[in-house]
Amino acid sequence: MESKLFSPISIGDLTIKNRIVVAPMCQYSAIDGSATDWHLMHLGQFSVSGSGLVFIEATAVEGKGRITPGCLGLYSDNNEKKLEKIVQFFKKYGSSKIGIQLAHAGRKASTEIPWRGGMPLEKGNDQRWETVAPSAESYSSNWPSPSKLETSGLREILESFVAAAKRSVKIGFDVIELHMAHGYLLHQFLSPVSNNRTDEYGQTLEGRMNFPLEVFRAVRNSIPENFPLGVRFSATDWIEDSTWDLTEAIIFGRELKKLGCKFVDISSGGNSPRQKILSGPAYQTSFAAEIKKQVEITTIAVGQINEPIQAESIIGTGQADMVAIGRGMLYNPRWAWHAAEVLSSECAFPPQYARAHHSLIGLPIPGNPQK
Repeated sequence: MESKLFSPISIGDLTIKNRIVVAPMCQYSAIDGSATDWHLMHLGQFSVSGSGLVFIEATAVEGKGRITPGCLGLYSDNNEKKLEKIVQFFKKYGSSKIGIQLAHAGRKASTEIPWRGGMPLEKGNDQRWETVAPSAESYSSNWPSPSKLETSGLREILESFVAAAKRSVKIGFDVIELHMAHGYLLHQFLSPVSNNRTDEYGQTLEGRMNFPLEVFRAVRNSIPENFPLGVRFSATDWIEDSTWDLTEAIIFGRELKKLGCKFVDISSGGNSPRQKILSGPAYQTSFAAEIKKQVEITTIAVGQINEPIQAESIIGTGQADMVAIGRGMLYNPRWAWHAAEVLSSECAFPPQYARAHHSLIGLPIPGNPQK
């Protein structure tokens, strides 16, 4: 039977060769928000790996929106120039489409890179900056309190998302995903854990959704009409006393669809150390399945999806339309090639690597022809 995982899918005007997505994975290796040769190597390997779509890591729309000083951004001409080099590599050598995830870290910004501890940068560190959020509520007791965003700050951030989206289209990205998950700024607005505002951007679910929806609407109106624009959001806070759960997430998904959202990428958690996550293989797929069913929108599942048969089952049973793989891709960048063998399917090989394919293992080498 023909593999569903390796069947094509269309999002807006874009056709993607298969349902395998390389998830955004922060590398903490940028300089002033600009990509380096590390990013070209890291992303370049995925461009020829056979996956249908590759997302680059969360990319901040302004400097203070970065998680760490080593995170990517798209808020300067140099940021744009360095990312354009990577996009051009995909277009010239790759078989995969390339997407960007636009983000703002909010109160979880200005932290040290993970292998140096990952905690907030200390006062006196010249790389430190002040953080912003919906409310002056810190992520935890040992994190600094952010500044509450007022009207002017909200407008600046919205305009930064629009500017970054325009740059993304200009330099040739195929897909844009807005990051509204994992406790970063737009998730901070959605969740009552981090949003205690009493104005039109808080109080009720409708109020908490207002700013994220305003950002989406502004970005949607600033790029070509059928350009693939989607959202990653957390389907639950995993906190007992938070109302941000699957029920509210479904309502949010419906509002996004009304505004022209082409796909949703369903994750969970990240907004508080009080979260109690029940993790395991494909542990977030049930959220994706319910949102796909209730919202009727193209849906990406993510979260410990590591085995080809597991991924095939998720797509084949209609739980999601695509699967995003992160850590599994870091461990095995040729995941799609190996999945194709398991599922007896075809997967793109660059001609330079063709003789590694099981069906072409005997391909002659110049100067050493096969007998």
